[in-house]
Amino acid sequence: MTRETHSASEDQRITTLQLQRLHTQTMRIIKFGPDPSLEYRPNLEKNESKEKEDYRNFESGSLIDRVFNTYKLMHTNQTLDFVKQKHFEWTNCNHTQMGMMETIMSLDQLVDESDPDVDFPNSFHAFQTAEGIRKAHPDKDWFQLVGLIHDVGKIMALWGEPQWAVVGDTFPVGCKFQNSIVFRDNTFLENPDDKNLSLNTEYGIYKPNCGLDNVLMSWGHDEYLYRVMKYNNCLIPEEGLYMIRFHSFYPWHSHGDYMHLCNDKDLSMLPWVQEFNKFDLYTKTNDLPDVEKLKLYYQSLIDKYCPGILKW
Repeated sequence: MTRETHSASEDQRITTLQLQRLHTQTMRIIKFGPDPSLEYRPNLEKNESKEKEDYRNFESGSLIDRVFNTYKLMHTNQTLDFVKQKHFEWTNCNHTQMGMMETIMSLDQLVDESDPDVDFPNSFHAFQTAEGIRKAHPDKDWFQLVGLIHDVGKIMALWGEPQWAVVGDTFPVGCKFQNSIVFRDNTFLENPDDKNLSLNTEYGIYKPNCGLDNVLMSWGHDEYLYRVMKYNNCLIPEEGLYMIRFHSFYPWHSHGDYMHLCNDKDLSMLPWVQEFNKFDLYTKTNDLPDVEKLKLYYQSLIDKYCPGILKW
């Protein structure tokens, strides 16, 4: 994008079509550092630490325009029909075959040229999360592995999926969009489901306490990796699968919304997802791990829980 184009766009309302064009021009399928949406979530616990308070800043910051545009596209296009289509496209796991460690490291090929601030590879975040969990839970090797692989579903970007259908906070489709969704007030205006009276109710297409397994979530890397784990019969326990599947579902695990859709199993798993979230958020530092020294240990966990070549 040229400087002139950027200046012109500041003087007019950015339509969804323009945002899509902007996204296509600047995303060259994309390296992810830590998920930029983390910087703008409204529902983190209060803390006197300036570092945590910065996560609540919706008014300014070097990433605010990019983050808002990504969520605008997500919240416009993530409809019930869109999500059903993505399940059809991705859950047959017929895109390629790769081992887990190869998949983790392949994300470092993805470069987001619109991101001026995040300059270390996604693999470092994976190992930072895993090592944080390893220190706190040395007896739970499966939990450590979940820390390592939780963002691997972002591999979809290598096959052309736009960022707004890969990263960011997730939310149910097919029912009312709750107010705790990030940028709720001004990014759903063009989503047709938000105007559909049959979908825009507390339960929508769902029954009370139907269970999250029966709820369609906005499409992204959480659901995709969960489906890959199930398709390949990986041995990660149910607690770990919930962490993978719902770690980006911030309206639920950090704000307490959508409890009317949960069953007893969901509520019993919620503390595990919340425990994981602490390491996902707060292990990101500039003290980068020596990935090569850690690979041997984590490969042993991969061999135990999701060995060999996996179908993606």
